[in-house]
Amino acid sequence: MKFSMIFEAQLADPTPENERQVLKDCVEQAVFAEEMGFDRIWAVEHHSLTQYAHMSASEIFLTWVAARTSRIRIGHGVVTMPFGYQHPVRVAERAAMLDSLTGGRVDIGAGRGATKQEMRMYGVRPEDTYPQMEEALRIFSSAWREEQFEWHGSIDIGPGAILPRPVQDPHPPLFMACSKHDTLKLAAELGIGALVMGFAGADDVRTMRKVYDEAIATRTGERFVSTEVNDHLSALCPTIVLDDADLALHLGTRGQRFFAESIAHWYGNAPAPTSYAESEDTADHVAAMARDREELVAKLHEANIPARPVDTGTYNAEHAYGSADTAISYVEQLREIGVDEVMCLIQMGTVPQEACMETIRQWGEKVIPHFRALEAK
Repeated sequence: MKFSMIFEAQLADPTPENERQVLKDCVEQAVFAEEMGFDRIWAVEHHSLTQYAHMSASEIFLTWVAARTSRIRIGHGVVTMPFGYQHPVRVAERAAMLDSLTGGRVDIGAGRGATKQEMRMYGVRPEDTYPQMEEALRIFSSAWREEQFEWHGSIDIGPGAILPRPVQDPHPPLFMACSKHDTLKLAAELGIGALVMGFAGADDVRTMRKVYDEAIATRTGERFVSTEVNDHLSALCPTIVLDDADLALHLGTRGQRFFAESIAHWYGNAPAPTSYAESEDTADHVAAMARDREELVAKLHEANIPARPVDTGTYNAEHAYGSADTAISYVEQLREIGVDEVMCLIQMGTVPQEACMETIRQWGEKVIPHFRALEAK
């Protein structure tokens, strides 16, 4: 089982000064993750989602981190693939360049960038997002394997060479963001790894693992995007771990409340999130998430929009918040389910940098070694 961290670059008070600081904080966390034994970092790509994600140019962030590390894998989790965001050849070139410079440490995840805010910033049409994401994946797998590449689909490319060539042969591993059962099935049919939301808890992750495995078992291979099949499932694990378990729970639920309300704002038209005073009780945050979840479900239903796990699962507060033993107990559930990778979400909009760094240290000194020892038996 692998261990990773994902970065959104969230901040409650998005002044230019705070924005610059949170990006530096994310770099510090990512570099420390290598020292503490994590296997991979992931960086999202979002555009114009104020407070929720200021990670708009993740290729720059990942390159900055790669230059300061030597072992940890560098993951795009994910690249927005519809052609309005970026030409697929350009994504292939950037990824191959980074793969070359890192000695083959790059992973590529595909996403749609399907919030209304992002699509209107780039002139992307909702109906194009799924087909163009899949087509981009097919373009990558072909472009990186062929010395002279051309493509004639909904877009015409080449002939020409995609330079440089990636170190990983024939190309870096491919993944896809999966927030619904339908996208899990699609990832399996395409033969690529699944990056799943784990906010709804271990039982929901168990269901997603089952959906993914059943789709793998029944697929024909006709829709594979590459000759290289990747059946890797990575599940999100929100976590804050401190010696003071009560403080960890408080900071974790407070941060998750901000995260949940940010998602609800950009994906479900709910009000923008607010920052919360340190003095508010942990129970207040948990109760607020339960209340907000019910209000969001009602809003989604009134608007005739299906309530997806990404919209409502974020309000579940039962995660790896507390002591290292709490985190170990939660990860043991994920291990029993059979997840291939535990993707830690530590950097949330209201969590102080010192708590993030201490959480990374606790995972590196106590949680990860516990599971490495199990695997060594």
